[in-house]
Amino acid sequence: MKTLRDVKIGETVKVVKLHGEGAIKRRIMDMGITRGVEVYVRKVAPLGDPIEINVRGYELSIRKADAEMIEVE
Repeated sequence: MKTLRDVKIGETVKVVKLHGEGAIKRRIMDMGITRGVEVYVRKVAPLGDPIEINVRGYELSIRKADAEMIEVE
């Protein structure tokens, strides 16, 4: 299982599944990260947290812990 945290800078991946429960999963979905959407990884901070991505035409920074809950291919 490959997660968004494992994706290298400059890669575009497709979201397969969201893990997590309740409010955490809902927050990720509210940010526009849903099954089937393409995500482009722009930058990763020096210590790996946060990760800057492009999703649905806008820029978004997400925490490493949240990125681990997003399964991609």
